[in-house]
Amino acid sequence: MKSIIITGASSGIGRATAELFLKDGWRVGLIARREALLQEMAQGQERAVVLPADVTDADAMANAFARFGEVDVLFNNAGMFGPSAPIDEIALEDWLRVMGVNLNGMFIAARLAFGAMRTQGRGGRIINNGSISAHTPRENSICYTTTKHAITGLTKSLALDGRPFDITAGQIDIGNAESAIVADLKEANPDLHTMDVNHAAASVLHMAQLPLGANIPFLTVMATKMPYLGRG
Repeated sequence: MKSIIITGASSGIGRATAELFLKDGWRVGLIARREALLQEMAQGQERAVVLPADVTDADAMANAFARFGEVDVLFNNAGMFGPSAPIDEIALEDWLRVMGVNLNGMFIAARLAFGAMRTQGRGGRIINNGSISAHTPRENSICYTTTKHAITGLTKSLALDGRPFDITAGQIDIGNAESAIVADLKEANPDLHTMDVNHAAASVLHMAQLPLGANIPFLTVMATKMPYLGRG
């Protein structure tokens, strides 16, 4: 039975992805801070493993991976947007909080997954949740955008360094899937074009189902009418 750990599994893209993988027959490790939501998701699901942890807590994350056991895929998904403002209005504490979740948290999870896959000796796959902000930012998104550009570097380095161990890495850049983050954006901009979050989940499943001899380094899935591909 194939296994996957999903961070940020309690809501949004993470939850939709976890539910799809469970439906497809995978053993799924559910990592998020809100244990009650994870327990609700796992109810009646024998293959769901509840692993409450904060992705910024290295010890808690190590314990979660140890409890789960062998892992074939990591969906490195947990993230936050942070304050929306020009840089001189961003408090250093807010900057560090976004860095902690979006960058340090992804590093911690990737490090644990890479180590487990290397020890297991049969390879594995790490899928990082980037964003189209990794390529083109929105206004007043300096914290989020900076982290997502950094995740592109993380993905490339993982893909390169994993080659001797049959560990591959890819990044999914998602545009306006209907999640809590996008709901906040849509409240400020009612004309925002969005798509069903399940399209993002299906794209993650497609990446995960590939044999280790094939990889999608970067995949973009977005609401069709987003202005991303044009000029404003």
